[in-house]
Amino acid sequence: MVPLDEVFIIAEAGVNHNGNLDNAFKLIDLASRAGANAIKFQNYKTEELIQSGLTKETYQIEGDSDSETQFEMLKRFELDRESTRKLMDYADEKKIMFMSTPYDKDSVDLLVNLDLKVLKIGSGEITDLPFLKYVASKKLFVILSTGAST
Repeated sequence: MVPLDEVFIIAEAGVNHNGNLDNAFKLIDLASRAGANAIKFQNYKTEELIQSGLTKETYQIEGDSDSETQFEMLKRFELDRESTRKLMDYADEKKIMFMSTPYDKDSVDLLVNLDLKVLKIGSGEITDLPFLKYVASKKLFVILSTGAST
């Protein structure tokens, strides 16, 4: 781990790979070349995240098709176990820490089973005490965002 008196830079990849693994690898390349210490993706099960049939937000439609639902779009962006493992291995090759934000218990388990050492929890989950207790039960290092909280 990084000493507390040093800056640790996390490059946010999120779902910006747009469901294309080649894009995800490029994001790792860019973050590594930029000198970031880590790159963070997201792991989730769309069925646990949102309801089917919801329309996209305006910002999600810009530059994209408005014919698919928000559910369909997020389903396209999901990272499964195999893809996550490939990204972790590639990040390791590039000497940058792989991180991920899980949004459900299955995704926490996936990351734990892949031997991820750090979980980053988004601020939207800061009041989801059952989820936070589940994350805590894994005894991993956790970064808990507070940006969307008061």
